[in-house]
Amino acid sequence: MNITRLFPCLLFLITTASALHAQDDEKLVYNSIGVTSTPAQAPVSLELVARFQHRVASTKHPEDKYDRDINSPKSVNYLPEKKKFYVQSLEGLETVVYSIETFQKLKVIRHTFNAENQHLFKDGEYTAFDYQYRYRKSDFNIFSGKPVESCFSHNGKFLWVTYYRRSYDANAENPSALAIIDTDTDEIVRVMPTGILPKMIASSPDSRYVAVTHWGDNTLGIIDTQGDDPMQFKYVNHAIVDKRLEVKFEPGVKVDRDSNCGYCLRGTVFTPDSKYLLVGRMGGDGGIAVFDMENDYKYLGVTYSPYYNIRHLIITGDDLIVSSNSLGQVQKTNWKEFIETRLANAGKNTRDNSAWESSYVGGGARTIVASSTGKYIFACVNNQSKIVVVNSQTMKRVAEIPADSFPVGMEITDDDQYLMVTAQGKAQKGGGHSVMVYKITLNE
Repeated sequence: MNITRLFPCLLFLITTASALHAQDDEKLVYNSIGVTSTPAQAPVSLELVARFQHRVASTKHPEDKYDRDINSPKSVNYLPEKKKFYVQSLEGLETVVYSIETFQKLKVIRHTFNAENQHLFKDGEYTAFDYQYRYRKSDFNIFSGKPVESCFSHNGKFLWVTYYRRSYDANAENPSALAIIDTDTDEIVRVMPTGILPKMIASSPDSRYVAVTHWGDNTLGIIDTQGDDPMQFKYVNHAIVDKRLEVKFEPGVKVDRDSNCGYCLRGTVFTPDSKYLLVGRMGGDGGIAVFDMENDYKYLGVTYSPYYNIRHLIITGDDLIVSSNSLGQVQKTNWKEFIETRLANAGKNTRDNSAWESSYVGGGARTIVASSTGKYIFACVNNQSKIVVVNSQTMKRVAEIPADSFPVGMEITDDDQYLMVTAQGKAQKGGGHSVMVYKITLNE
């Protein structure tokens, strides 16, 4: 038998079987308040204690709250200084603010711009770098924004929120925008243009820069955020990962921008010393791109981890931890050694699988967060609608708990008391419209 002919067939069968298995896992889950994690004697336990949802109007538990503002929630961020958490309601075109102490809704921030709030756009700016509008000729800043991800800067003073696209831009092929929110008032104080289809956004620990990652064309916008006046923040670099993607679709043809996105840049994090910027490539052959922030934002190339489809990156203690979405892996390496190796191989893409450890959590590993000590990693497992807890020291799974279908965003409080999780749902599958709050207990 010709082995060279047999191998592609076997590979196809294995790949197909894996895909079908992943689809079988995608069962709808909707939990009751009080559901707890397993195993019972784990070092970490969780309990669902509150929920904000737009699915069931009449509920049996006082902390299971029907909330029309929860419409395809994408992400969540917690502000410890003010005991508030912010939910990005993508299809609701809103940021919804809640109290972690009372589980009450505090504010709804609407991302709709008309003639009355054009003062939010400095000097009427509507584009960044050399981005052009393909069809629209005027009224660029009359739109609603679809909030995706967010981050804090200036010790929590400002919340930055990216818009997947402007409401009139069906294929996300024009400049989008981001909002800067003053967390003292929970009001938008400036709207800045961005490149095409921004998703992830990250602030450097020293609040010197904010990086806006453009899912749509392999680029990032680097914003100088020195000072306390948001109207003075400005772009200083248009960073490119390998090659900028040309975005030019046929008019009237709907394009799947979840897959038509080049390297599909996603997870973004600065090193703790603010010297380097790391960006995960969810598309293509994966890997993590690195930029030197102190050397004219120089692109240093890509380092590959054992698993591709990199979705989220965090740094906790000495560890760089990443999630590999489709392969369901959580991976870790020493971030300082990672940077040293990248500097030694600047401009050349490299791979060293021996530098990494990994743990399988389940297909669709999305957002990851770490406990305050970094000992435990919590992972959203989208396909199987659950949260998995991994001991970062051993890279062993220690606990899991069901989540409403299908979890995507997550945040942990600074005191390790609560875990907030968003369930966005999926087209043709249902689910979503849920923000869950889990109580964490460390049994150590």
